[in-house]
Amino acid sequence: MSESSAPTETVLLRRGEVHSPADPFATAMVVERGQVAWVGSEGAADAFADGVDEVVDLDGALVTPAFTDAHVHTTTTGLALTGLDLSDAPSLPAALARVREFAAARPGDRVLLGHGWDSAAWPEGRPPTRAELDEATGGRPLYLSRIDVHSAVVTTALLDLTPGAPGRADAPLTGDAHHAVRATALGAVTPAQRADAQRAALAHAASLGIGTVHECAGPEISSEDDLTGLLRLAAEGDGPRVVGYWAEQDVDKARELGAAGAAGDLFVDGSLGSHTACLHHPYTDADHTGLAHLDADAVASHVVACTEAGIQAGFHAIGDAALTAVVEGVRAAAEKLGLARVRAARHRVEHAEMLTPETIAAFAELGLTASVQPAFDALWGGTDGMYARRLGADRARTLNPFAALLRAGVPLAFGSDSPVTPLDPWGTVRAAAFHRTPEHRISVRAAFTAHTRGGWRAVGRDDAGVLVPGAPADYAVWRTGDLVVQAPDDRVARWSTDPRSGTPGLPDLTPGRDLPVCLRTVVGGRTVFVRPGE
Repeated sequence: MSESSAPTETVLLRRGEVHSPADPFATAMVVERGQVAWVGSEGAADAFADGVDEVVDLDGALVTPAFTDAHVHTTTTGLALTGLDLSDAPSLPAALARVREFAAARPGDRVLLGHGWDSAAWPEGRPPTRAELDEATGGRPLYLSRIDVHSAVVTTALLDLTPGAPGRADAPLTGDAHHAVRATALGAVTPAQRADAQRAALAHAASLGIGTVHECAGPEISSEDDLTGLLRLAAEGDGPRVVGYWAEQDVDKARELGAAGAAGDLFVDGSLGSHTACLHHPYTDADHTGLAHLDADAVASHVVACTEAGIQAGFHAIGDAALTAVVEGVRAAAEKLGLARVRAARHRVEHAEMLTPETIAAFAELGLTASVQPAFDALWGGTDGMYARRLGADRARTLNPFAALLRAGVPLAFGSDSPVTPLDPWGTVRAAAFHRTPEHRISVRAAFTAHTRGGWRAVGRDDAGVLVPGAPADYAVWRTGDLVVQAPDDRVARWSTDPRSGTPGLPDLTPGRDLPVCLRTVVGGRTVFVRPGE
């Protein structure tokens, strides 16, 4: 396959496998002026061969809709890709050694930035102290966000730069203290550094077959310039599409910035890893119930304002008490404006981990989209994972109930929350299909839909994320093994390669098997990635 960055008028892809509900046996596809024009068989493709500008020989490759990652922090993802990443540090001494090496290698950085430490996974069971970080950096400003990005450890020098600096204790900073030091740290990033980080993140996304990302920005997370700069960069058309969300209770500001909603990480609570998710009952390993940032009245007021303005509302809510506040608030808004009007707005909830049967039913009733991250379960689930340590085994087993959400008719949109977990779409699909709690598993087909069409539906588009005539030509080409059809009555164990199923096949994602490799990514008919050598 030849490399091309500009869309040609008409393209014929042939001799492959095309994942399309329009024709489960399709082996060819025609793209014209940025849209899918036709899908069908290899024999029928001959009729188009003389009237196209480019023919792509797929050589048996699989063509699917491009993935949508419904929750990304693009700049911090890029900074993690190009900066200090501690996500795989095996111990506290190893993490400190990496800090020391990074500081030595970046003498010109005004503030050293790093991400990904997780003391719960270290033998020492504790984060680095401020004194240890001061020594490792030689007294320079350093900001190190925890893997969940809801707390951080910093050096004395960064505290000295932070207006109204928070306390000097060694414990990781959370809440307002964390927001203050993060603002100082990210404020040291120059516009050029920020643009480079955004380009790196979008290029990496494209290399993984991701055609669209939902940027979850906000005043406590990034900045107005960060969001508007990213939207301008995406408008150049050289990478994935970007849909922006602005997490502030200011509808006019969200519109002014070009955001699709005053939504995303509008915090109702924090995270489980940092003990800041808001719970009905105390943590198993701490004598409190976390932090509440918005109550039901505040949620209701925001949903009313957004619905009346014709934009999406959305909230970050993880703990069961936070999710109760969300559904009570949205229900109050529906009582004021009418249920049909609120449902039509397709408001969102990010993460939605500690759901109960009651809150799941409320999501379905109120038309809320669950924007969720299956990799969280892969990373923190199980009987000996972080969830179990924070909540105890019984509560931990209830988290991320994807199957129950689908049975109730709740729309799912999958994402990564990168850099919290990596951009990894096929890994995300696998994590949902092989959830650590078996009753929460969903089929590979349902998970794939949530990570493709689900992301489009989450922004109000029902005509995209699927390869049918008239849909946007956002697709990816994959080198993969045999395609299989999952038996509908057994979400994991039984697979079929029988073409008589009449259902488009997908790769076998059984753990231990290699994941598909992206060969090409196309957005709106424009090629944004081609693997070297293809």
